Amino acid sequence: MGDALVEEAAKKSGLLWLTLPGLPQPRAAWHFWHEGAAYVLTGGEGEQPLPGLPEADRVTVTLRSKDKGGRLLTFVAACESVEPGSEAWDAVAPLLAKDRLNAPTHEGQVGRWATDSYIVRLTPTDEIVEGPGEPGYPGDYAHVRPVPTPATTAGPPPRMFGGKRRKADR
Repeated sequence: MGDALVEEAAKKSGLLWLTLPGLPQPRAAWHFWHEGAAYVLTGGEGEQPLPGLPEADRVTVTLRSKDKGGRLLTFVAACESVEPGSEAWDAVAPLLAKDRLNAPTHEGQVGRWATDSYIVRLTPTDEIVEGPGEPGYPGDYAHVRPVPTPATTAGPPPRMFGGKRRKADR
């Protein structure tokens, strides 16, 4: 049942949290689920920074619900870098590129990844650390603060023309 639970939760989750070695708190990462494993892209200009992931042997992965944002389960995953030019790279990199919706440019993206980035395969082990309905669930995970980032919005917030003004609350 563990494999089916992890796979179903991963397919329904657009984001996962990785507890990386040497970092004080988990990091959020977008991923793509393919053939029993989550694939994560890190490194390179404009890609998600996940320091230590390409060198890690195992990481703890927490999956959240896409609709409610709550934690679904936490499990341990084995890490394996996918080498550029390998059969796995040729199968997964185009799927990741297709799923990378907010890339600055999609032209030559897979080629840039081959030289500047890492694709890491996260294969679930049989170890589920925390699942739904367990005592203490969700624990202190809700208290994790986001990591500071230099990311900003692309421009000023949108304006609404022609709408009715509302009197300020007094």
